[in-house]
Amino acid sequence: MTYLSADEAVMHVRPGDHLHWPCVSGAPEHLIEALVRRADREMEGGCADGNRLHDVVISHFYTEGYADYVLPKYGGIFRLDSFFVGGNVREATQSGRADYIPCSLSETPRMIACGAVGCDVVFLMVSEPDSEGYVSLGTSVDYMPEAIDKARVVIAQVNRHVPFTYGDARIHSSRIDCFVRHDAPLKPADPSPLSETDRAIGRHCAALIPDGATLQIGIGNIPTAVLSQLGDHKDLGVHSEMFSDSVIPLVEKGVINGSRKRTDPGKLTAMFLKGSQRLYDFVDRNRTVLMKDVGYTNNPAVIASNPKVVALNSAIQIDLSGQVCSDSIGSKIFSGSGGQLDFILGATYSDGGLPIIAMPSITSKGVSKIVPTLTAGAGVVTPRTLTQWVVTEQGAVNLYGLSLRQRAEALISIAHPSVREELLKTLTSPNFK
Repeated sequence: MTYLSADEAVMHVRPGDHLHWPCVSGAPEHLIEALVRRADREMEGGCADGNRLHDVVISHFYTEGYADYVLPKYGGIFRLDSFFVGGNVREATQSGRADYIPCSLSETPRMIACGAVGCDVVFLMVSEPDSEGYVSLGTSVDYMPEAIDKARVVIAQVNRHVPFTYGDARIHSSRIDCFVRHDAPLKPADPSPLSETDRAIGRHCAALIPDGATLQIGIGNIPTAVLSQLGDHKDLGVHSEMFSDSVIPLVEKGVINGSRKRTDPGKLTAMFLKGSQRLYDFVDRNRTVLMKDVGYTNNPAVIASNPKVVALNSAIQIDLSGQVCSDSIGSKIFSGSGGQLDFILGATYSDGGLPIIAMPSITSKGVSKIVPTLTAGAGVVTPRTLTQWVVTEQGAVNLYGLSLRQRAEALISIAHPSVREELLKTLTSPNFK
């Protein structure tokens, strides 16, 4: 294993390279900061013109924290083409300094493998090596196996705080070109307290979930609220893009045991993790946790192979026909399609599956999330042909098999009471079809 300083390692990045790194707590910030420092030095004249960084494209999933590479002063040096837009790069994306690649996350490994998205350099953060020379990607596998295969150079920050997880997270150190030692605790999630609205949505969703279900659970208060209501369920499993601390009490109680899963029985299957130190300690050397590539976790056929898949996703807006927008506010990208459609499809074709869109009926600013028509320019992530269960704090409705008018009536029944009268007027409009 060849160890370099971070400043030495980032000199492997060339002008015009396409660079990738993992998401959330797996992002190797020590390397990212060194790359930005290199750009600063070169802007000050500390580099021959031929080696000066320019037109370096960066791609990744959802990240948090440090993202100085999108600052205006690095225009022409770095360009972000992300697969998902987090709050740290949202302003840059909406202003045009950064860009977004529309996709379902299950497609990203194929995009890398076929060359539709370039891949020259990969930054990783990994665990200490084991006795066989394997390191672990720990909390974020993403599409890194394909990126490692494709890249000219793979650079890894070795961090003793990274938990050793198995599955596709375990890679041999021989596949990494150079290592940088930097130990830093993983950034914990900072959950907000559950509101009464969250708890009401959680109760409505939990009432739909049968014993033996396989759960897809995402980020945020609503998934946490749902899990908090499942203490009396039996034989639940997890096959998800991610999971967090909220699964631990259910595992310890035996509620989540994966015994009825057909694919990866007995395993907690995920692509990334986001939580507290308690979660990172729970997954370390835990062979019931199976960390897999996003091309596997989000493959609708793999998802559907498990019975009673409950796919729990959210939305920014739903129109009265059932079209779901979850990636933009009008034409402004807010987040991304993520894995929503992957899991909606998987749950739809799972034996006894339940695709669920769960959201508050109204925003904190008093704007209804159930609308006659989507805001102009809004992206449709889940088409109305696939929208089934919709849950708000006002209740739960199933749109499956309903006509346009029946769908509208059902959705109005779970809209916020303050907007129902206005929404009902839509049904008497001559423009309603």
